[in-house]
Parts: sequence; C-alpha cells; structure tokens
Amino acid sequence: MERERDPFYRIMQWYYAHCDGDWEHDEGILIGTLDNPGWYLKINLEGTELEAKPFTEISQLEHEIEWHRCWVENKKFHGAGGPMMMIIIMEAFLDWAYSDYTELESDENNMK
Repeated sequence: MERERDPFYRIMQWYYAHCDGDWEHDEGILIGTLDNPGWYLKINLEGTELEAKPFTEISQLEHEIEWHRCWVENKKFHGAGGPMMMIIIMEAFLDWAYSDYTELESDENNMK
C-alpha cells in the first residue's frame, strides 16, 4: 500500500494539519482498545472544518468480530468496532472528512 493511501498515515496528516498550538491540547485524537475485544477512535472536531458538517451514523453490529459503529456527538467523531475493524473506522472518518459536501448544500438550497 502506498503511504499516502494508508489510513493511519492519512489520520496522522489530518491531525498534524489541525495542530495549531491549542486544538491538540484538548483531546485531539484518542485511539484505544475495548474489552469485548475491539477498538475505539475519538476525534475532537471542535474548531475544525468538520465541527458542523453533517454525518450519517454508520451502524453494522450484526457480526461478532466484524462489527463497527461510527457517529458524531458533542462535536466529536466516535468510532468503535471489532478487533479487525480499526482500518474500516479510520476510513469512515477519512471518507467523511474529505468528502465535498458544499455541492450537496447548494443543491439543497436550490431545491427550496
């Protein structure tokens, strides 16, 4: 996999681009493990371009190992999933973070 396409590398780039001397001191990005087992990812969106960007919750909880859920709450992106799902969670964040939603907003305004 090319470095620029690696989800962990892209998360590091996003993090570094938002370090401004303040943002990174207030939670920034947290990655940890769950006891069921699994992973979690929490990203502080406050003060970023994503703070008010709409996010549609992702919830695929049927499979015992390959479950994952991603949502935004209180200006934070949350992702949780099974032990092999961290890349899926990171990609969900990155796809959303780098998607262009300005066209959608202008389309919605034109429909009114």
